[in-house]
Amino acid sequence: MSTKVPWPHMHPIAGVKIGAARAGIKRPDRFDVLVFEVVEGGTVAGVFTQNAFCAAPVVVAKDHLSRGGVRYLLINSGNANACTGDRGLADARATCKTVAGLGGVTAEQVLPFSTGVIGEFLPVEKNCRSVTSCC
Repeated sequence: MSTKVPWPHMHPIAGVKIGAARAGIKRPDRFDVLVFEVVEGGTVAGVFTQNAFCAAPVVVAKDHLSRGGVRYLLINSGNANACTGDRGLADARATCKTVAGLGGVTAEQVLPFSTGVIGEFLPVEKNCRSVTSCC
């Protein structure tokens, strides 16, 4: 049995907007997609695993971060998009493209992050459909 914990008061962070949505990636009743919008000219840094084997979102996020000008962070839970090969990379890029289109930026200005089940393909349609409600 799950006990709901009240959400703590969140103080605003200048230059950052946050949106959340229920995509139904793993369970339909939970917020499982989060989008952070960073003000134009804001600074984004990242720390990544040193493991030679990285999940698709890590590979894509490292590449996009190296290009600079990051404006959005796209985070999903319930599916790690790990051990998914070329399709996983394409799926991570597709979700970035969706957020980019909504935010009026390039896909390279979006960093994807995923956590959850390993070895299953990311439900791209659910993920992309949900971001329209939080971007």
